[in-house]
Amino acid sequence: MTSSPSTFTVKNAAVLGSGTMGHGIAHVAAVSGMHVCLYDINREAAERGLAHIQANLEKGVNKGKLSSDLRDQALSRITLTTSLEEATSDVQLVVEAVPERLELKQSLFRQIDQFAPTDAIFGTNTSSLSITQIASVCQHPERVLGMHFFNPPHILKLLELIKTEHTSDQALAAAKSIGQQMDRDLIVINDSPGFATSRLGLVLGLEAIRMLEEGVGSAEDIDRAMELGYRHPMGPLRLTDLVGLDVRLAIAEYLNRELGGDRFSPPKLLQDLVQAGKLGKKTGEGFHKWG
Repeated sequence: MTSSPSTFTVKNAAVLGSGTMGHGIAHVAAVSGMHVCLYDINREAAERGLAHIQANLEKGVNKGKLSSDLRDQALSRITLTTSLEEATSDVQLVVEAVPERLELKQSLFRQIDQFAPTDAIFGTNTSSLSITQIASVCQHPERVLGMHFFNPPHILKLLELIKTEHTSDQALAAAKSIGQQMDRDLIVINDSPGFATSRLGLVLGLEAIRMLEEGVGSAEDIDRAMELGYRHPMGPLRLTDLVGLDVRLAIAEYLNRELGGDRFSPPKLLQDLVQAGKLGKKTGEGFHKWG
């Protein structure tokens, strides 16, 4: 890396994956002044992602959160592509936000390691997988770290940076600078299963599901207990619906394998709902019904 970490500024960025998190990260990056190439293997998926960005920016204008000029400038900075080489060949930052499958992420990182400039920072938005394993396929694992954004990224400002034992001090400093450029609130965590946020959030979510299974209370009242009693902006069951029951199940299974014990063992109710295709907000029903 040739840039000074204290002045590391991103002009061009690539976001890989145009789903919920990918288009949200692209939104944040574009508003912060970055030119963003949003990549997806499917052109229609990328266009849907852009449509979501447009809708969310419009909501921001309507609520007085940003000006119409800033909305237009942000949209003008976003381009779409289905070419991974085109997306990453002239960037200072690559953020991967594809589904939580280690092999898929490793395949992407193996390719972008060949395409991207040698001084580019590589971030993965994984919420639980090993950053060390993802980085292991790269010739320069020292420039790879976790950059875990939160849903929806244009509203929630936390950015969890996860460093491996190979992540260089320079790369971490550059990532902090990038976080500041994106107007994020930063925490730094060492690479471990579930990091800080997924590990803590999942324990609460799984216990809430067990309470629902046992008939302790309704989903509404269990959620309200945390919202009103502990000032959580959203209860653990509603949050699970928002994240996706399938995503939560996959994380629970992974942490259960990696850390052992009973605390991350997936409740049968969670497994049954996923099997039935009730995945939360994205399917219209999970622990709550979504209109």
